[in-house]
Amino acid sequence: MSARLAASILTADFARLGEEVAAAEQAGVDWIHVDVMDGQFVPNLSFGPLVAKALRRATSLPLDVHLMVYQPENLIPAFAEAGAASITVQMEACTHLQRTVQQIRDLGVRPGVALNPSTPLITLEEILPELDMVLIMSVNPGFGGQGYLPGSTSKIARLRRWLQESGLAHVDIEVDGGIKADNAATIIAAGATVLVVGSAVFSGIAPVAENVARLRAHFG
Repeated sequence: MSARLAASILTADFARLGEEVAAAEQAGVDWIHVDVMDGQFVPNLSFGPLVAKALRRATSLPLDVHLMVYQPENLIPAFAEAGAASITVQMEACTHLQRTVQQIRDLGVRPGVALNPSTPLITLEEILPELDMVLIMSVNPGFGGQGYLPGSTSKIARLRRWLQESGLAHVDIEVDGGIKADNAATIIAAGATVLVVGSAVFSGIAPVAENVARLRAHFG
């Protein structure tokens, strides 16, 4: 199975969000990625559950919600009700991570855990068997359009080996930050199964369909 492409709406034109998402769906992206920021865990504010609910009406694609917030357990039920297919929380923001992951699964949603660039993989050791997805942040979260941190590639490869050796090859490795046509193939070769792409899809320069086709050409 080839890697999946998750289009991040963080860099879309918010005044035309429904049209942008429709264009991405028509172009063949696999998921719509929703970055939720609280202005505290990261220095930015973004979307709430009402936006996710509106997106659920606007697209048939799975909604992939990434909660970059403190106390994510307070928001998880609302995003699940809004139609999220997967909800990923930040390792660094969860006091009781196992309880939070179980909360997501109990709501019928795929649970994931995200690691910031400086957070080591070993922090996943106890929770890894309970996850459907690990999100490797390849930029420091908070803003779209940042450059890919080169050290992320070896981190992805180490995680892929760990999953295979642990009998957890089914767990997705999602990567988010700085992904472009010129590095997508390398990231996939390292073991990523889901690539989150924002500015390289919603560039505002070329049409979304053209941007997606350019990316897909490197997916193998």
